[in-house]
Amino acid sequence: MREKGESKPLIELDGVPIIERVILNARAGGLDDIYVVTGYRGTKVRTFLDELAERENISITHVINEEWQRPNGLSVYAAKDVIDGPFVLTMCDHLFDPEIIKDLVSQNHEDDTVTLCVDYNIDNPVIDLDDVTRVNCTSKQILNIGKVIRDFNAFDTGIFYCTSAIFAAIEQSASEGDESITGAMNVLGSRDKARTFDIKGRLWLDVDDPMAFGKAIVYVNEGKL
Repeated sequence: MREKGESKPLIELDGVPIIERVILNARAGGLDDIYVVTGYRGTKVRTFLDELAERENISITHVINEEWQRPNGLSVYAAKDVIDGPFVLTMCDHLFDPEIIKDLVSQNHEDDTVTLCVDYNIDNPVIDLDDVTRVNCTSKQILNIGKVIRDFNAFDTGIFYCTSAIFAAIEQSASEGDESITGAMNVLGSRDKARTFDIKGRLWLDVDDPMAFGKAIVYVNEGKL
């Protein structure tokens, strides 16, 4: 995505930065207290977010990950002492139908579990099979998750309902050599603490390359994202 701009979160989709669309979708889904972890070119992103917070009257708290070049689990872990209580986690480059968030937060979630929103439409032509994280799961439980697993029946949408259990799982996974969110979810899965939530065919898109960017433009113009 470098050809589109220096900072992916600030690349504009039909005139609106990707991260702004993500935050406004989160608010439309019922979330009103936003925490954003920044690292690479973070000053420019934080300046924009301060302007967005004032313009849209949204509470946005900054969390800085100085080790942004390492796997994404450490970005989540950077918020360990900042966020109190359960929270929804999403990626700054994943667009989604706000109804996914509404349904997710309306569920009864067990203590000490983390719930991943999964897409069972594995034939979805919008999804980049070379990049998407794959999930092998039951209707309630994650059995295995990773980009290269062959036995899978769902996709990881990048939207999670987290309790504090995510932080302990990141610690354990990191001690075992995997500092990613996926590694933490596999740790939780091994303890029967990784849950799934079916997005029921609703739309989501990881805007991760020029092809996905083109698809996002189409969906935005159609009012679907």
